[in-house]
Amino acid sequence: MLSLCNSVRQFPSAGAKRDYRDSMAHLLVTAMPFAGHARPMTAVAAALLERGHRVTAYTGAAYADAFDELGCEVVQWRDAQDFDELHVAATFPRVDRPGLLGSFGTLRDLLLGTAAGQLEDIAAAHARDPFDALVGDVMAVGTALAAERLGLPWATISLVPLSLPSQDLPPAGLALRPGQGVMGRVRDRVLRALVPTASRSLDRAWQAVRAQAGLPRGKPFGEALYSPRLVIATGSPLLEWPRGDLPASVEFVGLLAPREAHLDERPLWTETLAGEPRAVVLVTQGTFETDPRELLVPALEGLAHDPVRVVGTTAGVAFPVEVPANARLVDFVPFAAVAPHASVGVTNGGWVGVLEMLSVGVPLVVAGGSLDKPEIAARVAWSGAGIDLRTRQPRPIRVRNAVREVLREPSFRERARAISDEFATLGGATRTATLVEGLLPVQPPERRRTECRSHGDAACDGVSAAP
Repeated sequence: MLSLCNSVRQFPSAGAKRDYRDSMAHLLVTAMPFAGHARPMTAVAAALLERGHRVTAYTGAAYADAFDELGCEVVQWRDAQDFDELHVAATFPRVDRPGLLGSFGTLRDLLLGTAAGQLEDIAAAHARDPFDALVGDVMAVGTALAAERLGLPWATISLVPLSLPSQDLPPAGLALRPGQGVMGRVRDRVLRALVPTASRSLDRAWQAVRAQAGLPRGKPFGEALYSPRLVIATGSPLLEWPRGDLPASVEFVGLLAPREAHLDERPLWTETLAGEPRAVVLVTQGTFETDPRELLVPALEGLAHDPVRVVGTTAGVAFPVEVPANARLVDFVPFAAVAPHASVGVTNGGWVGVLEMLSVGVPLVVAGGSLDKPEIAARVAWSGAGIDLRTRQPRPIRVRNAVREVLREPSFRERARAISDEFATLGGATRTATLVEGLLPVQPPERRRTECRSHGDAACDGVSAAP
């Protein structure tokens, strides 16, 4: 396969004004080693490669091949502690605690705990072969630190719902709709006032990481994740809480869809779904919180006697009970092969899975687990595109009743299709590449002279090679 990273450099004619945004840049794309983060970042990398840029990907060992196959150069986590996404607690035990303790463990140990190592990895790669800009997964916290230390422009790719603070909203992460009326606004104001106290230990850890990196005290952790110049938000306004103070730096792009598998690589059984007379229900447990007893088992048990065809994904985890006759379980499935045939999606609220199903107009039943998943479930319900079960582990009858309601009430599918239509206007990975190019400056003369000396391009004739 010809590497897109090795494309021929094109230089302008002598005397032409050189705008670096119209030529090849060297961009670093960072991705946390989770499927829900690496897959959309491969879409970003592919779009940048197609526009002629060099792309280096920085991620864990599990996803190095996915970027390498695109033609990217790859830098793997080295100083940053790598991990297996299906067994995160083996490396970071505190993420396995229930409720808020587990969420704080994930933020403190997994995100902040690897940030300093990410910074050192990125800085070392930059020293070997300098980058022109960074394009960072919002959860890869070391990207922000590296951009600051190295003085590079950077874009944040938000692969989770936006958590930027707002004077119009309750604090992010509480899965609360914006308050209505005087009492609702007072509630939200009180909750916002409590944020500094509630997040004090996390902010102390963040400032300690900055100090370790040789950086001065900075913004609170929740704000520091976002680039001040460009935040590329997955999703769309129809899934965003209404607010009057959304920064101008935020751009919605819908779904960042990785390249689809070739048709001959899709499981043969998916071809039968087009002719399936029963409603198809796609159930996904996600790839982070993968205990099937939380959602997969209740969903299959609740739907076992309904006239539906259930397709469930296990992420490779053993299923502890007998599989009902109307269900098929697979470890992983290409969403592009199944979602277009689904009448309902049942999910634990992983953002990328939610967006993939909504992108083809599939209404949802969401059992939000931990971290951002309750927030995602609340947004889906607010949008009208699905039902929030408001629990991580619903009873079978609740899943059954919710699926029946979504199948019976056409408004859910209508709203899901409206979101799908909005996604189609936002540009996805192609528009993301255009937005990233907007960060790139006019190329400095010294770099221009260096490239001419290095490549001996005839188009450089007339450009002085001397400082």
